Amino acid sequence: MIGLCLGLAGVVWAEVPTPAFTLAWNHTIEKIRWEEDYRVTPGGLLLGEARVKGSGAGMEIPDDAELRDGAWHYQRQMPPLPLLRLGRTPEAGDYQLCFDQRCHAMSEWLGPPKADQPALEVWGCTVQTASVGND
Repeated sequence: MIGLCLGLAGVVWAEVPTPAFTLAWNHTIEKIRWEEDYRVTPGGLLLGEARVKGSGAGMEIPDDAELRDGAWHYQRQMPPLPLLRLGRTPEAGDYQLCFDQRCHAMSEWLGPPKADQPALEVWGCTVQTASVGND
């Protein structure tokens, strides 16, 4: 089954069996929620729609964004990404992976963010497991 691998430098720390997901986080300074929808494809992670409740330092809302239901919605035309590299530290809070109408903190698979491990990579892969987080 196609899904997500979580890890660093090609070393898999956890597998998530989902072909589509939303990556969500709160901006570290503005405390505004950002969400990006992705599909896992053989060519990589394909960004669909993104949403943000307001602008944040260093993360401006695109000119073509549309305000709906209290959030700015927009789409960027990009080729599939081979991986996402995410900064993950205790001070910044954790990312969430949302799929099957539920959001899960990355810590469900990886434990809490650690200062000595400040990065995480997310990429599409063939997953071997059917477990989804710690319920």
